This record gives sequence, structure tokens and C-alpha cells, in this order.
Amino acid sequence: MALAGGRVFLVQPCFSSSFVCKNIINKPSFGVKNTFWPARLGPTSRITRTVVRAQLRPTWLPGLDPPPYLDGSLPGDYGFDPLGLGEDPQSLKWYVQAELVHARFAMLGVAGILFTDLLRATGIINLPLWYDAGAIKFKFANTGTLFIVQLILMGPGSQAEGPFLGIEAALEGLEPGYPGGPLLNPLGLAKDIKNAGDWKLKEIKNGRLAMVAMLGFFVQAYVTHVGPIDNLVEHLSNPWHTTIIQNLSHPAS
Repeated sequence: MALAGGRVFLVQPCFSSSFVCKNIINKPSFGVKNTFWPARLGPTSRITRTVVRAQLRPTWLPGLDPPPYLDGSLPGDYGFDPLGLGEDPQSLKWYVQAELVHARFAMLGVAGILFTDLLRATGIINLPLWYDAGAIKFKFANTGTLFIVQLILMGPGSQAEGPFLGIEAALEGLEPGYPGGPLLNPLGLAKDIKNAGDWKLKEIKNGRLAMVAMLGFFVQAYVTHVGPIDNLVEHLSNPWHTTIIQNLSHPAS
């Protein structure tokens, strides 16, 4: 099996010196079609038939038959649902919105952690490590206020679905999950949200990458007790002996 550009090629040679291999039934799987190229007859009457199965859309696992409810219409849909959580249409709708919220907060979190940690590591500003920031008392708002603001921003209304503090019109509510307006789309990108498939795909891909990065930050902080910039500098100073393997084998006390 070879994988190239999201397509799967299965090569099945058939050899015979007495007859031509034919009438072999191949049952295609979901979203897959078979194309046959008969080989030319050689002097030794050996016949080779090549079967190429081209998958209609890429999946997270090459050759996988995606479940029927993941038909490729959702941005970033690669048929990944091993637990079958999206079988119910209402649940699938909720999971899509939840992933968008977490992806966007993860992108903000990664950018904020890297930026503030760079300022701290370079000594420009005296800031706490990112995982200690929650214990700091901020002057502009108390912890309870910050918590309530976060709940509001992560609520359904923040996704342009349902009421949102009476300012739904300012968000323009392009479609569920994609608010806009001057507050949330100041650059005017993807105004035609129905035909903004590329923008949606880029956003969810970057959001998923950011969620994986946040998981890495959590593990990194637990093991090394320092920020990502410090970890990066330490790794670059001794790349062969300061790696994730060494850190996991000998965590900081």
C-alpha cells in the first residue's frame, strides 16, 4: 500500500501461464471506486493486472471507510469519530461548536503564553510563569469577574447562535459558529461565509494544532517547571542531550 496526496493505491498482480485472470469481483468500499488497466500480453503469456483504488476524500487513517454521518461537508472532516459520538445529529452539532470554541481559545492561549513568556525570559517585563498567572491578583478585575467574563465569551451566544448580551446585530451572526461584524471580524475576512470553505479549513486545522500545543505546554510545565521559551533555549543549547525523552526520564523535582 502506498499513500500519495491522500490517495490509496492497492496493487494486486495476478500471474498465470495458462489463462487470463478475469471476472474477478472486487467489492468497493464506501467512497471508493475501482479502475482496471489490462496489461499487454507478453511472450510468456504472463498477465499482470493492476488495481488502483482512488479514495474520493482523505481520511485520518488511509483506507478507512468514514461513518455515513461524516460525509465530508463539515470543515476539517476526515472521518475521525472512533467512539461514534456524532451519530446523533444534535450531538454532532454541539460537538462542532464545542471544538470551534476550544480551538479558538487554544490559539489565543498559545499566542498569549509564548508572547508573555518571551517578555519574561528576556527580562523586558517582570511576569510570572504562565501556569502561575491564575494565582496572581490583577488590579483591573478580581478573579470572580474574570471567571464570569470567560463564561460569557465561551457561551453559545459567542458563536452567533442565540442571545448574546443584546448585541447580536453587531456580531452579524453569519452562521452558527461564525460570528462576524466589526467586533469579531474587523478585517472583513470571509464575508461570504457560505463559500468560505478554505478559511474554515485553515481555522480548524490551526485550532487543532493549537490544542495539541496546549497539551504539550501542560506536560512541559509539569515535567520541567519552567516556561516554553526556557525549554526551547535549553534544548537549542544542547539538542542531543536535552530532549523530551531525557525530560520525561528525569523530571525536575
